Parts: sequence; structure tokens; C-alpha cells
Amino acid sequence: MSAQRTTSLRGRPVVALCGGVGGAKLALGLQRLIGADLTVIVNTGDDFEHLGLHVSPDIDTVVYTLGGLSDLERGWGRAGESWNFIEALGALGGETWFRLGDRDLAMHVDRTRALRSGISLTEFTAATARRLGIAADILPMSDDRVETMVITAEGALPFQRYFVGLQCAPVVKRLEFSNAERAAASSQVLAALRNPDLAAIIICPSNPYLSVDPILALSDIRKALGVVTAPIVAVSPLIGGQAVKGPTTKIMAELGVAADSASIARHYPFIDGLIIDEADRTEAGKIDLPTLITSTFMRSLADRDRLAADCLDFAGSLAAVALRRTAT
Repeated sequence: MSAQRTTSLRGRPVVALCGGVGGAKLALGLQRLIGADLTVIVNTGDDFEHLGLHVSPDIDTVVYTLGGLSDLERGWGRAGESWNFIEALGALGGETWFRLGDRDLAMHVDRTRALRSGISLTEFTAATARRLGIAADILPMSDDRVETMVITAEGALPFQRYFVGLQCAPVVKRLEFSNAERAAASSQVLAALRNPDLAAIIICPSNPYLSVDPILALSDIRKALGVVTAPIVAVSPLIGGQAVKGPTTKIMAELGVAADSASIARHYPFIDGLIIDEADRTEAGKIDLPTLITSTFMRSLADRDRLAADCLDFAGSLAAVALRRTAT
């Protein structure tokens, strides 16, 4: 059924903007439907150096998910993980607040080696994806360093200290993306967004503030989105006014933003359509753009496939809307 519904987009490229766990689930569904026609542009604002290693949490979540290696129970990291390294490190008095599993550690070691040898993050990610048999292209948003800083009532915190170390407890006053004004999207990212055959851009149900905004903070990505003629569709990360996972609604409350679908639509003023969950059906009338109501909760592979097909079908129906947007 999904394959029949998406035949109009078969063979045409699709771009997804993605953060970690929630976005990776939809990216997997998209890959299962359109394979190598998918390009996933991933947030790197979460990247940081830890224990001398370059750690790219969102990229790794997407790679492990699309490569069939992710831990489905924890929702992050690799399946079949062990923790000998971190336990031994703790016994030596080392930092253990950010837990690196033994299997996951191999990725960080190899990435750090590659970056120090002059290989770009884009090149390393592409080579890793090929080795793992991943059909989609997975692209870091930039090879330049961009760091998400969470400005809280307790001061400025690097993202991972806020998110992992302090479990998102401090009250958020605002978010900053260090070096975003100087960072450039890679040529591969811009080529994907400027492809004249592009069928759709899907903003995955990742945290808009922590996962998608770092991508949008890059001026050349914002400019590309402003002129793209393909329809742009966002999937709301909220279901019944709550996030499935993570601090999205907590941050919205602290920033004085209502936790509803209309707020998500306003957050992405360049989109052509918004997909919301059936639990938020009554909010559809408050959204001033085309809206698709469907089930956005992804428990199973079938759910991921179904939502991916819904995204592509909805985007396909908005082609004329996108052309009017760019004409004005």
C-alpha cells in the first residue's frame, strides 16, 4: 500500500532534516521506502570533544538506526552494547557522566583518527555509511564546528552538559549556536538542497529548538530553503501537547511558547505544510497552512513506513503550493 501511494515520487530525490532519536525513526521509514533517493542532513550542534574524542551523537544515532545497529530498548547507542570501558574509567576516577559503550567507542576513536588526519566529517560519515550498507546519504550539516549553547538561569551550558550531565533540569532562557554565523554548509548539503529534481524536504519530528534550529542557523541553508521549489513539510514532534521523548515541551514552556501545533507551524515559517497527530485534530483550524492529520507515534517499523509514506504523499500534494511560495 505504501509503495503504491508513493509511486509519483519514486526515483526523485528527497531531503530530510534530522536530529537524533525521533528524527532517525522517520528517516529509517523514508530509507525503507525510497532507499538511495534519500539524503539526511543531520544536526552537528550536539558534537563535542569528550575524553579526547570527537563525539557526534545525532550523526551516530542516524547511522546506527539506518544501519540496523541501534538499541531499540534504550533508543540510543548500539545494540548489544557493553560497558567495560566506562566502568574501568570510573574506577580510575575518570569522567563517567557521558557514558560511552564499548561498541560505540570504536566509532568515536575511528572518527577522531580520521579528522586528525585531514578527512572531513562529511567524508568520514559517508565512508562509514557505505561500510554499513546504508542506502541513504547521511550528511553532517557542516564540516565547520557549530556548538549549541544553552543559556540557563544558572549560566551558559554546553549542550551535552545541559542535556546529559544535568538531565535538562536548568531553566532555559535562550539558545545560542556558537560559530553558526561563520560556519558553512558543506557543498554536498547545498547540492542536495539545490537539486532541480528535488521532490520534497521533510523536517523530521526532532526537537525544533535543540535539533533543527542548529541546522537552520547556517545562513546558506536558510537561503537555500527560501528559494527551493520543492514542497517543504514538517512533522510536529508533539502528540497531545507533549513530546514523545526529550525536553521539547519543557523548553517551550520556559521560552513562553504554547505547546501546540500552531506554535510548531510558526516556528517553521518557510514550510508549505504541517503533519500533526490525530490527538491534536482540534488544533488543525488554528494552523494557517495545509495540515495533514495522521498517527505520528512510531512504535514499530510499520509505523515508520506508514508515516514516511504519509509525508511523501502530503508533500506531493503540495507541489503547487510550493511553487506559489517561491513565486512570491
